[in-house]
Amino acid sequence: MAKTDFSAEIRTLRSTFSAIEDVSDVDQIKADIATLSEEAGAPDLWDDPAAAQIVTSKLSYRQSELERLTKLKTRIDDLEVLVELAELEDDDETLQEAEKELIGIRKALDDLEIVTLLSGEFDSRGAVVTIRSGAGGVDAADFAEMLMRMYLRWAEKRGFKATVMDTSYAEEAGLKSATFEIDEPYAFGTLSVEAGTHRLVRISPFDNQGRRQTSFAAVEVVPLIEQTDSIEIPESEIRVDVFRSSGPGGQSVNTTDSAVRMTHIPTGVVVSMQNEKSQIQNRAAALRVLQSRLLLLKKEQEDAQKKEFAGDVKASWGDQMRSYVLNPYQMVKDLRTEHEVGNTQAVLDGEIDDFIDAGIRWRAGQRRPSK
Repeated sequence: MAKTDFSAEIRTLRSTFSAIEDVSDVDQIKADIATLSEEAGAPDLWDDPAAAQIVTSKLSYRQSELERLTKLKTRIDDLEVLVELAELEDDDETLQEAEKELIGIRKALDDLEIVTLLSGEFDSRGAVVTIRSGAGGVDAADFAEMLMRMYLRWAEKRGFKATVMDTSYAEEAGLKSATFEIDEPYAFGTLSVEAGTHRLVRISPFDNQGRRQTSFAAVEVVPLIEQTDSIEIPESEIRVDVFRSSGPGGQSVNTTDSAVRMTHIPTGVVVSMQNEKSQIQNRAAALRVLQSRLLLLKKEQEDAQKKEFAGDVKASWGDQMRSYVLNPYQMVKDLRTEHEVGNTQAVLDGEIDDFIDAGIRWRAGQRRPSK
């Protein structure tokens, strides 16, 4: 077994960390912390609870960014000292400990590097994710529910709070559509690479002849709206329909017309909400998601105009971005990044970080201007 060249490894760690530090702009982080701390200390801060929440959340995130960078630099310094002592005393046990720490620091640097690639206009926002069944009948509805579970398990593993805002159940099994919200910093930038068409290939549990079935589901990811966003929607542009909430098996609690369907007439964008107990709460949630979708639509239209001026630019996303094959072999493969995994059950249980990281790196490469 080759002996680890700790001197070369530590030089590489320091070089990578220095590049991340430059991109992160530590001076700007410190300036933001000073400004936000001053705002957070204002005596009238909580006169507007919603605005106060934004200030304190941003302050907390910027402080954690600085702490993460500071701790990582300290870990690299401590590793160097640990290696020097171990080599001085010819201590194999301590060198093995240093080897483990080296692996841990590499992983922490990889994670931090991914965050530096989230530089889009809305990447730092929370996310609203909608999953819709596509072609494939009941298998597609079942697949939509499988994807919903996958993302909720992913959020749970990360300690993120996911709030389910709407579920529309299919008649036989699965979901027609579902919407959930993850109000965590950079949730949009992270999950936006999951947007697109997902394909499932398996022996259908709903086919009594045991035939292989291909089905599709669409994933949409939009950024959470903030108070500072100027998306005003005139009442005349909105149509609101109310209806009785529904659930699997006809839940007895659904006895009032509390569900809300909101349509933005000029664009045709439709949002449904039924998971809150009152019509007022569902209306407020629907309006927030509608604003988020119109905000992203506005950005996409602006980007389309820029692309038109720039000439022929290839689209970023294909119609089908990932395949989940459960039969005749086991494989989940991203068709953009070529990243693939043979343990399909682990992926469907929420182990999708490697797919997300590869997607973020792929997107960063797409954004770079060609030479």
